[in-house]
Amino acid sequence: MKKNNLITVFTLGASVQFAVCLAMAGTVDPAQSAWHKKYKAQENAPEPAEMLLNTDKEPKLVEGFEPLFNGKNLEGWTPKGGECKFEVKKGMLVGTCVPGTGSTYLCTDKSDYKNFIFTCDMRWEVDGNSGVMFRAQSKPGKDSVTVFGPQAEMEGITGDRFWSGGIYGQSCGGYFYPVWLKEHAAARKALDRQGWNRLTISAQGNVVKTWINGVPVAHWVDNGEYPEGFFGLQIHKGSKGQVVWKNIQIKELP
Repeated sequence: MKKNNLITVFTLGASVQFAVCLAMAGTVDPAQSAWHKKYKAQENAPEPAEMLLNTDKEPKLVEGFEPLFNGKNLEGWTPKGGECKFEVKKGMLVGTCVPGTGSTYLCTDKSDYKNFIFTCDMRWEVDGNSGVMFRAQSKPGKDSVTVFGPQAEMEGITGDRFWSGGIYGQSCGGYFYPVWLKEHAAARKALDRQGWNRLTISAQGNVVKTWINGVPVAHWVDNGEYPEGFFGLQIHKGSKGQVVWKNIQIKELP
C-alpha cells in the first residue's frame, strides 16, 4: 500500500482480483490556516493527510425518490431542542431563529434511515447558521432534548470560512470533515449566497459523501457509531436567521 495522493488496495484470490482507489488529500489551504488552528484540537478533527476526497459526480436525482415534506403542513416532522419557529409558507418549509432559545431541529418522525440519497433545496432569507442532521439521535438534556450526530453543514451567507457541505458532529465532538484543504477550493465556492442551493447527501454503509449544487465536498467514513437515525433541519441559536427549504426528498437504498 502506497500513501500519497492515491491509495490503491489490491485483494487477490484464486479467481478474483480487484482494486479500490481512494483519492487522498493532505494539505491545508493557507487561507484556511487560522480555521485549522482553531479546530484541529476538536475530538473528531481529522489529520489533513488522512482525509479522503469526494471525486464522484452527484447522484442522479430523478428516479426512486420520495418526498419527506408534503408542502402543506408539518406532518411527519417534530421540532426538538430549542424553540425556534418552523412553519409552512407557499408550499415551502420556513425556519426562523428565535433569540434567546437554543438551536432547534425539525426532525423526521421516522428514525431508522440507514442507506439513502437525500436531497433538498435551501436558501437564506436572513443570514444564520444551519444544516441538515442525518442518521441523527436524541437524548434527554438538561433543559430540553439534545439532538446529536452527523450534520451536513450549511453555515450561512456572510461568513469567511466557507465550509458548507462539510460534516459536523453536532453535540458529539465537532467536525468530522472540515472543508479546509487546498483540494476543497471548488467546494468552498459552491454555495450561492443569493439564491437556492441544492444539498445532496449519500450514505451507504459507513461511507458518507456530500455535494453542494453538484460540486463534490465531503467524503467521510464513519466508524460505525451512526448507522441509522432521523433527519433534522437545523436553525442555529443566535440573534437572527431564517432559512427556507423545498424539494426535500429521499431515495432509500438497500
